[in-house]
Amino acid sequence: MANRPAPALVLRDGDREKLEGWLRSRSVRAGLAKRARMILLAADGGAKEDIASRVSASRTTVIQWRARYAERGIAGLEDQEHSGRPRELDHAAIVTATLKPPPKKLGVTHWSSRLLAKRLDTSNTTIARAWRSYGVKPWKAESFRFSTDPELVGKVTDICGLYLGASQADGGSPANAIVLSVDEKSQIQALDRTVPILPMQEGRIERRSHDYYRHGTTTLFAALEIATGQVTAALKPKHRHQEFLAFLKQIERTFRDALDGNGEPVELHLVMDNYATHKHRNVRAWLAEHPRFKVHFTPTHATWMNLVEVWFGLVERQAVRRGVFKSVPDLNAKRRAYIEGWNKRAHPFVWTKTAEAILKKANRPTTSNPRH
Repeated sequence: MANRPAPALVLRDGDREKLEGWLRSRSVRAGLAKRARMILLAADGGAKEDIASRVSASRTTVIQWRARYAERGIAGLEDQEHSGRPRELDHAAIVTATLKPPPKKLGVTHWSSRLLAKRLDTSNTTIARAWRSYGVKPWKAESFRFSTDPELVGKVTDICGLYLGASQADGGSPANAIVLSVDEKSQIQALDRTVPILPMQEGRIERRSHDYYRHGTTTLFAALEIATGQVTAALKPKHRHQEFLAFLKQIERTFRDALDGNGEPVELHLVMDNYATHKHRNVRAWLAEHPRFKVHFTPTHATWMNLVEVWFGLVERQAVRRGVFKSVPDLNAKRRAYIEGWNKRAHPFVWTKTAEAILKKANRPTTSNPRH
């Protein structure tokens, strides 16, 4: 019979579970998973022609992998070294050349695959293949900044303690206290497009002109309540210490009626960055007159520890970047609408990093010291 099933392939102990695991895994190569399926079908007694049809292979290929498994087991399904001419240029040598800066006479800051290929007398595909194998990406660069704050450990521990509900600033948690993340987002531009926006349609995304009119800027002051996600905000034309002081007074009025179990005003713990406005002598004097306010400064170059920055990111993505504003009053009105809508659906941002985890990554090399 032309399609007579071959004798069922006998699997070695434990191999069925391994082969079935290959089929379920997303990390196994497609070719290896295909071979595993061939062997499992052969073990179930399938005919060679039927197996070949089900896995989209030739009958000869099925016979080959059956024989390889019968001879060597699962190890026989792995790829073998191919014969042929060895590489003239090893990948390690290519990467070594890549890590060296280009000659000054080339006038470039980093290697491209074609430039290095010409230098090493090989093809740019060979260079690209070597870069992929070693995970080298000369065309990419990231920025970084290590904090040089001498009080780094104390500030990180203090702020993480506040966020995690166990402040170590005074030897314990801030019981009956409200923690606020305070900052300002300045230079929010009122941009108006030169032509009306073409709205999103079925099969077509929203489109806008690349050019725009500038109608001025505004500054958004915000205090994010860590426990609830509620935001106290103000829109000001500038971001000097006068505007910040006025915002502090607004915070005081907002939380004036927040009392503890004994009827005493609860403490307000403010997390702020090191912007000069926050440390102006008039601001310091006002804070000294209001001992209810406890200020916690983030380490220098660590504004990312201020959770209100997460909320500012939402404002930018959801209400500013794609907005159209005819004037600064129009911009302010739409920002107030967003803030009102946010407070109706507010949710807290959960801080998960411990001080130990942050400080472990902040173990910076001395070469990053900016010397100022």
